[in-house]
Amino acid sequence: MNLDQALPKTTVEIPAGLELITLGAGCFWCTEAVFQRLSGVEKVVSGYAGGIIPNPSYKQICTGTTGHAEVINVFFDPNKTSLESLLEVFWATHDPTTLNRQGGDAGPQYRSGIFYQNESQKEIASKLKAELNAQKVFDKPIVTEITAFSNFYPAENYHQDYFNLNGMQPYCQFVVKPKVDKLKKYFAERLK
Repeated sequence: MNLDQALPKTTVEIPAGLELITLGAGCFWCTEAVFQRLSGVEKVVSGYAGGIIPNPSYKQICTGTTGHAEVINVFFDPNKTSLESLLEVFWATHDPTTLNRQGGDAGPQYRSGIFYQNESQKEIASKLKAELNAQKVFDKPIVTEITAFSNFYPAENYHQDYFNLNGMQPYCQFVVKPKVDKLKKYFAERLK
């Protein structure tokens, strides 16, 4: 399959009063655990976005050949939190300077990405990325892709709410928990 091909755009039902942003920051277990704890976030769904095959499986994603990224759909109440606030947490809780890698997880499925729903989200994300790069917040330039939302497929049920249900597993203790701890330390005022 040609990775330059795109599937027709899929839609995600957005409940009234909420907004949706789709974020990729490596393993979705980590990202989901962080965003579930933020005030104003009403729902988080782990899944796959940006690829070339419909309804991919985790096994297919792990090959790194489908073009999908592991992502989360974040449904948030803009009256309780802003996209800017969410993106600050997003950039602070993963390494946005490594291409196709987060820690030991490597491959294009682990890329840093913001899949925006509209031009306003694109402008906000692009502006914040430019500001962080200009301020040299990170030692290297941010490589987070900012691209239009094209498709989203929910991950298998066992991936949903993973850290909350499996927090004692070694991966959760050594990889996910430090990200949640960092969130609690630096963004305590934003927690539920």
